[in-house]
Amino acid sequence: MQDPYAVDLTACRGRQQRLMEVMRRERLDLAIIARGEHIQWLTGVRYPHHFEPVVTLSVDGRCGLIVPNKAPETAAADDVRTYEGKWLSTMRNDQRAAAAAVLADVLATESSSLRVGGEYSVFGPHLREAVGCDAVFDVEPEIVRMRRRKDDDELALIGRAIDATGAMYRRAREIIRPGINELDVFNELQAVAVRELGEMLTGTGNDYACGARGGPPRDREAQSGELYILDLGPAYRGYYADNCRAIAVDGRPTDLQAATNRCICEVFGMIEAKVRPGVRCREVFDEAKAMLDAYMPDRFNHHLGHGIGLSPHEGPHLNPNWDDVFSERDVFTVEPGLYGDDLRGGIRLENDYLVTSDGVELLTDFPLEL
Repeated sequence: MQDPYAVDLTACRGRQQRLMEVMRRERLDLAIIARGEHIQWLTGVRYPHHFEPVVTLSVDGRCGLIVPNKAPETAAADDVRTYEGKWLSTMRNDQRAAAAAVLADVLATESSSLRVGGEYSVFGPHLREAVGCDAVFDVEPEIVRMRRRKDDDELALIGRAIDATGAMYRRAREIIRPGINELDVFNELQAVAVRELGEMLTGTGNDYACGARGGPPRDREAQSGELYILDLGPAYRGYYADNCRAIAVDGRPTDLQAATNRCICEVFGMIEAKVRPGVRCREVFDEAKAMLDAYMPDRFNHHLGHGIGLSPHEGPHLNPNWDDVFSERDVFTVEPGLYGDDLRGGIRLENDYLVTSDGVELLTDFPLEL
């Protein structure tokens, strides 16, 4: 049976073309890529963080891949080389140096006057020595910018991770009762996500603390009257979901809790009416904050949302510390919240959206009630 979520080589090649456009603009001959999520974005190959593969992309479109141990079965690459990532099954601690040694061999016949682009955050001494020069241009901000526009294969993977969160919330509403231990909730929801996806998760976030704004699960029992904020961010094959629901532990929210939940839900109506390509994220943040402050002043004191994809937080940023503008094919979260002792913790609700040509598409059509 064909895997509907298999690596899309055509999409990877398209992303390589987008990077090559940047290279031509900046008159670069070669790009050296070493961040794991960018290697996956360009080639479809994903490795655990303790391995350190490297990608080379020439301005004429030839893609090279240097990977640990053995070549992957599927990769959008023209030349695949390997380095010894393990010796007798023991993982080496000098992965970058090992990959860089192979890179030096690959580049041995290249001109010494190459103009090279790299990711400044990871373009360290091993890569500089292999290339024979410093990277003259930081391609990382450009890749991060381009990653905002999600291709169809990326939307499918994000959607599958979101499917897992839906299953997790359904199970949470079945098991959350006074006296349940937060660790048991965490364990059960992780198991549900694995069963839903049929394979291991590649990320397990986020918040599983009851009666609190957020945090990891504790060895603590949920109490009657508390609200249980579940901010779930499992990742499927490297792509993250991130959404949130709040659940009344005893199934009987107070009048204040119910009214607060209704107020928070109104923010989603504003988002769905207002957001489209060209709208400034800061304007949306300001309007949401004004709505929440009118109900409970100064109780909303975090970002309104962010993009998701190969990172759990990426652009666009619904945060006044950035000045991003919504673009078509952005995938982003909206997570209004209000907190306080009178709410027995607080309420945060988070939906995921796709920006379309003329608005947004809701990706998380799960119940919002407490």
